[in-house]
Amino acid sequence: MKNKRAYCIGGGIGSLAAAAFMIRDGNMDGSQITIFEKLPTQGGSLDGQRLADGSYSLRGGRMLTTDAYECLWGLYEGVPSLENKGQSVKDEIIAFNKKHIPHSQARLVDENRHIVDVSSLDFTMSERLELVKLTEASEEKLGTSKISDWLSDDFFKCKFWFMWQTTFAFQQWHSAVEFKRYLHRFMNEFPRIETLGGVKRTIYNQYDSLVLPLLKWLKDQNVNFYSNTNVTDVKTENINGKVTVTELMYDTAGKSHTITVLPDDIVIVQNGSMTDASSLGDMTSPPPKLTKEDSAGWKLWEKLAEGRPEFGNPKSFNTSIPESFWESFTVTCRTPDFFNKMIEFSGNLPGTGGLVTFKDSNWLLSIVIYHQPHFINQPKEVQVFWGYALHGDRVGDFVPKAMTECNGDEILTELCGHLNFDKSLFDNATCIPCRMPYITSMFMPRAYTDRPKPVPQTSKNLAFVSQFVELKDDVVFTVEYSIRAAQNAVYELLEIDKKIPEITKHDKSAKVLIDSVIKAFS
Repeated sequence: MKNKRAYCIGGGIGSLAAAAFMIRDGNMDGSQITIFEKLPTQGGSLDGQRLADGSYSLRGGRMLTTDAYECLWGLYEGVPSLENKGQSVKDEIIAFNKKHIPHSQARLVDENRHIVDVSSLDFTMSERLELVKLTEASEEKLGTSKISDWLSDDFFKCKFWFMWQTTFAFQQWHSAVEFKRYLHRFMNEFPRIETLGGVKRTIYNQYDSLVLPLLKWLKDQNVNFYSNTNVTDVKTENINGKVTVTELMYDTAGKSHTITVLPDDIVIVQNGSMTDASSLGDMTSPPPKLTKEDSAGWKLWEKLAEGRPEFGNPKSFNTSIPESFWESFTVTCRTPDFFNKMIEFSGNLPGTGGLVTFKDSNWLLSIVIYHQPHFINQPKEVQVFWGYALHGDRVGDFVPKAMTECNGDEILTELCGHLNFDKSLFDNATCIPCRMPYITSMFMPRAYTDRPKPVPQTSKNLAFVSQFVELKDDVVFTVEYSIRAAQNAVYELLEIDKKIPEITKHDKSAKVLIDSVIKAFS
């Protein structure tokens, strides 16, 4: 490994994890690894930032589980905590969740501002049979079908659908294959979906809790980081029948550069991004409506895949913004009034309730009241929460316009309407809306060949790491998926003879199956 170099294109968790696996398991020196990122900061979709006015913004928050996410925990058990000396990040998160146990008491709220009784999942017998039929269908049979091809219109009105849909961000037109994978991967969550009892949270947002400690560890290993750097092209040649990267071209600080890549070097590309072309609004302006043409985040994968079907088909994922977008918002409260009112309304202390979904809202609005502080160095008098809407293209119930046309102040008006709260609770608060046109693009109906394997069969030294690679049985839209993809790519390219953690088969557990049947018939 002494002369081998590695180049990671994109600074998301996939690239950061790949660098860690190359060092930990591949015996590479960190100085031999370079990570290029177009944005000023590393971390990709796992972001979180304090803005100039002191308010906060994050595009989303990922729920974790200690009953799965085998590769994530395997990585972070070796990454030191930033705040708790002698503890790993894994130990730190587990200890935090033992103190802050989730048990939602207000998972769904109806149009009358009443908390919905979700002790029953509200299935009819025909709907139970539909769900079983989809769950047991092979991926070959499901093919490119949509969820709505397998489930009736009435199914999408039951309590289970509202809870499962908003927990994982599914739409009726999304891939039946992905929906099936979720049902199997998280079958242990099925019996407790109404309480979100299996959900684990990081102490802070995922940037502070997962990205920052991993970044520090990588920097301590002398990994090279290039921020504000756009890799514009990956040149390849066919050498002995294998696609071999020979050059990388990138722009930084207004200048173009070329790196010669040797056949024994490796290149890891984050192909596609669910947060590409994201944009922020503020209290007086909605987010601008950007597309991939404004950020060029998909272009590199499109170039590499042209004429190479084994490199995937990005057009299956990035051509229908109306089917892949939603909008989130981050609220910075400078008085405790709203949080106190939500504790009274929901019965949950911050950090114990998970999602609160307003099931009858036109926007299908949900909010999450986090444990505070949610950011490192967050002032004591400040509290932060997050929300999102799956139907942001629809006119609001209390604001006569689509969410995509709303500024932060109007989003707070809509939220107060659904809770019947006086808007004075948000005096001096700031709401930052965020539009993400490709946020669920990985859920779009797809053929099996539309996603490349982490290392395509025709590749010599090129791998893909993202939510858009093919991993058997695992589920996208998770931190685990990026880390598992990275581990697969690194182990294959470096010929590492170590076993990658297997996916926990909760769907094969007799107890889980029995509990799920009992829940389905409750």
